[in-house]
Amino acid sequence: MQASESAGLRQRLAEWIESPRIQNFIIAVIVLNAITLGLETSTTVTALAGGVLSTIEAVVLGIFVIEILIKLFAFGPRFFRSSWNVFDFMIVGIALVPASGPFAILRALRILRVLRLLTKIDRLRHIIESLLKAIPSIGWIVFLLLMVFYIFAVMGTQLFADSFPEQFGHLGLTLYSLFQIMTLESWSQGIARPVMEIYPFAWLYFISFILITAFVVLNLFIGIIVSTMQEKHYEEEAERSAATEERAHREREEMLELIRDMSARLQRLEASSAPASAEHKGAADGEKQ
Repeated sequence: MQASESAGLRQRLAEWIESPRIQNFIIAVIVLNAITLGLETSTTVTALAGGVLSTIEAVVLGIFVIEILIKLFAFGPRFFRSSWNVFDFMIVGIALVPASGPFAILRALRILRVLRLLTKIDRLRHIIESLLKAIPSIGWIVFLLLMVFYIFAVMGTQLFADSFPEQFGHLGLTLYSLFQIMTLESWSQGIARPVMEIYPFAWLYFISFILITAFVVLNLFIGIIVSTMQEKHYEEEAERSAATEERAHREREEMLELIRDMSARLQRLEASSAPASAEHKGAADGEKQ
């Protein structure tokens, strides 16, 4: 009896803590915490309302801890099966570490609580899930990009190291220069044109590198991410369609069951009324005789 009551209590707490009203409240608290953490960076605001900000910080942290504790009780071991719950648990756990002494750096990590919005807003969560799903494909693109960087870095070091040791003196410097070129930040005036004054055909090197990296490989990142998000959208649509079909099938089954039950009741009524009708008919025939 106690086990069933405990299970019922956990079920009610789980439904309550996951209800839209409570989750919207938690989102509002996260946004409030983000604002107060931003205000704490201002010495003027801290001097005027430092005590109020500290109180708000303590209340917000208490709300987060209570939420996690309720979820731990309501879901039990199932709480840690969700990676988003584990993420929430770690963020709140970091906030509970004393931010003093060797852990003083953890005060700066309090802003990570804003990341809890990722677990509360469905759209943001879907975007992160799509990005995580795209990681294997992105990894191969990164490998391709590293190959291109390495090939051009070796070529650039061998070609331009003697005349431009600051940009191409060794492999590390060349890789950094190539990264600057890929981002298109001062690549022409800062790197390409000075090199072309000594090596007139160096434009072939720079233009080919930019075309391969900035206009081809980097666009592959965007293409894979967009494709993965589209696949995620299609999966969600398929899940919603399946849920709708299942609900419609269940409703049809319930309707058929109701019709069968009504039909059975009508048959029983007809069966019970048949003897009475026969008896009444027999009595009427006797009166006629």
